[in-house]
Amino acid sequence: MSQSLLEQLKQYTVVVADTGDIGAIEKFTPRDATTNPSLITAAAQMPKYQSIVDDTLKGARETKGASASAADVVSLAFDRLAVSFGLEILKIIPGRVSTEVDARLSFDTDATIAKGRDLIAQYEAAGIDRKRVLIKVAATWEGIQAAAALEKEGIHCNLTLIFGLHQAIACAENGITLISPFVGRILDWYKKDTGKEDYAPAEDPGVLSVTEIYNYYKKFGYNTEVMGASFRNIGEIIELAGCDLLTISPSLLTELDEVALLDAEHADGKLPRKLNAEAAAASSIEKINVDKATFDKMHAADRMATDKLAEGIDGFAKALVVLETLLADRLAVLEA
Repeated sequence: MSQSLLEQLKQYTVVVADTGDIGAIEKFTPRDATTNPSLITAAAQMPKYQSIVDDTLKGARETKGASASAADVVSLAFDRLAVSFGLEILKIIPGRVSTEVDARLSFDTDATIAKGRDLIAQYEAAGIDRKRVLIKVAATWEGIQAAAALEKEGIHCNLTLIFGLHQAIACAENGITLISPFVGRILDWYKKDTGKEDYAPAEDPGVLSVTEIYNYYKKFGYNTEVMGASFRNIGEIIELAGCDLLTISPSLLTELDEVALLDAEHADGKLPRKLNAEAAAASSIEKINVDKATFDKMHAADRMATDKLAEGIDGFAKALVVLETLLADRLAVLEA
């Protein structure tokens, strides 16, 4: 019997669950898990996780005291909720969980550093080694500098919303642990910009972007890990087999787990490795040193990266506003 795509993929690549849904993580047994504001907001609205939300709110009230305003309690609970979900996830997985800094701080280096320290302090107070947590930060220039400072303190970071090579190089040159280039969101932009509806997986702009970043890292010996993210279909995932890590939604994990390669291109049912460090190291790639001026110049010249980074930060910020409202409404119910 042929192995599923998921089983074969795990031979080349660390598979990560891209969800706040603890049940889905239990089902697929990934090594690591990632969350973001949208995923946490979605999970917080699921009835099966109401107890996590309620316990977080009650703990915040206890910390703040009976006389504290509802707004103060909600603010503290908001700061704690992502960690509350992270702690539940870490009970299941053997590896790391990514927990995101408030996206509204993406252009404030000092505030991002402070928030990263606070998140790690919460995990450590709960008995979790900081090695099991990745602090997720948007890959603005300011975010990258904040992450570089945190890395020097032994706080490992996951730089998210990566859309351009300039962001990836800046992360690697600043000693960041891991980056998350967004495959599907890049594809979305190109579809809208060009009017072209269909891209073959090997020609998918998001796949090409991650491949370029992976090959650049391996060519020049950077230790920063590449974790492809935001997939739209399993064809993108197949083309990135061999990437250091891939973070995949439960729906696509299910599809990968139920599918075997039996088409003409893969008559033997075997998933080929597409990304290879040795091949990348032997390739001819020109090195680029990225300081702030170079970063700004390359970012301004890349319409897709400019658009998608701004859009991603805005989307995460809006999800946080929804979450704050949800918590305020739930606190009112609990304390009615």
